Amino acid sequence: MFQTGGLIVLCGLLAQTTAQLDVLPLSLDNGLPLAKTPPQDPHPTDLAGSLTSGLSSGLLSKNLLGILQNLPLLDVLKSRGDTSGGLLGGLLGKVTSLVPVLNNIVELKITDPQLLELGLVQSPDGHRLYVTIPLGMILNVKLPVTGSLLKLAVKLNITAEILAVKNAQGRIHLVLGDCTHSPGRLQISLLDGLAPLPVQSLLDGLTGILNEVLPELVQGEVCPLVNEVLSHLDVTLVHSIAEILIHGLEFVINI
Repeated sequence: MFQTGGLIVLCGLLAQTTAQLDVLPLSLDNGLPLAKTPPQDPHPTDLAGSLTSGLSSGLLSKNLLGILQNLPLLDVLKSRGDTSGGLLGGLLGKVTSLVPVLNNIVELKITDPQLLELGLVQSPDGHRLYVTIPLGMILNVKLPVTGSLLKLAVKLNITAEILAVKNAQGRIHLVLGDCTHSPGRLQISLLDGLAPLPVQSLLDGLTGILNEVLPELVQGEVCPLVNEVLSHLDVTLVHSIAEILIHGLEFVINI
């Protein structure tokens, strides 16, 4: 004989199970949703890449390349080019023939400025980072002697020291320490092959002047931008790097 009581119990269990399934949230593929992984702090091996990437993008967004392209290089050279104890008098000595040439340069213009891949090293005590900012550009030089345009490839490195400091409120941030160029490390090469001997002599003298003037001029523009970019880096990134530097821990550099 069919048991009515058993049927009632079975129906009750089925109804309860159906109700429980109805309240379970389903994803689009009819499976249970996966739990979201909470965001993690940057791993130490990512900090170096994040820092150099942030500095590069920051410098570019601050129009570094446009600033370099519009440097008043010829005006600066001429303003320092008097022979009465000025730049030319101190550097060139017997190469006095360059003085009238410099004063009559038809064109000296920077084109194709580039920000190359940044380098990063940590100081031996662990409390500082040194960022190498390599720059490249082309100098278009038109001399009356030739009447044609000469192209010079120029490479220059600016080195920025980064420190971590803590203010009176206990907040830590990154600041710019020394920001310099390496004397004598300016690389200048003629792109258009060999120049005639008279022109080559003039270019040698001009290169000597550029070695004294151009790095200083570029440094004066780049270093304030680096300091400004540091103040606008991601807060989490700044905090992570500053904590490492303040305690002198090893900064993992793999870029």
